[in-house]
Amino acid sequence: MRVRVQAEPFDFGAECASFAAGRPDVGAVVTFAGRVRDDGGLDRMELEHYPGMTEAALAKIASEAVARWALKDCLVIHRVGPMRPGETIMMVATAAPHRADAFAAAEFLMDFLKSRAPFWKKEYGADGAAWVAAKDEDEAALGRW
Repeated sequence: MRVRVQAEPFDFGAECASFAAGRPDVGAVVTFAGRVRDDGGLDRMELEHYPGMTEAALAKIASEAVARWALKDCLVIHRVGPMRPGETIMMVATAAPHRADAFAAAEFLMDFLKSRAPFWKKEYGADGAAWVAAKDEDEAALGRW
C-alpha cells in the first residue's frame, strides 16, 4: 500500500505499468485517473492540503480498503498546488485476486477522496476565484459504504 501527496505531475501510464508488476497472485487491477475538467472558463485550479494530516487520512482509508477487500496492493497519488485543465490530479490503483474486490475498493477510495479527504479546492476563471464545496451526490455516494 502506497500513498503519495505531491505537487509534481506524475506519469499515469508509468505508474500503471509498474503497479502490481511481478505479482502472480493478482488477478485483477483497477486504475482510475482524475483530471482537471474545464466546464467553461476555467483557467486553473489549486488544491491545498494540511501536510501530515492529509497523508495520514489517505493512509488510513487505504488501509481500510486493503483489509475490507483483501487487496494485494493499493496506490493513491494526489497532487496539490496549481493545475490547469487536462492535467491529472490524482490516481487510484487497486490489485486483488478477483475483479469484484478490485472494483469495489477503487470506488470506495474514490468516494472517500471526493468527499472526505482533507483537500481544499479553489477554481480560478474569468469571473474570479471561488472555493469548491463537496457535492451532494459525492456525499451520497460515500454513504453506501
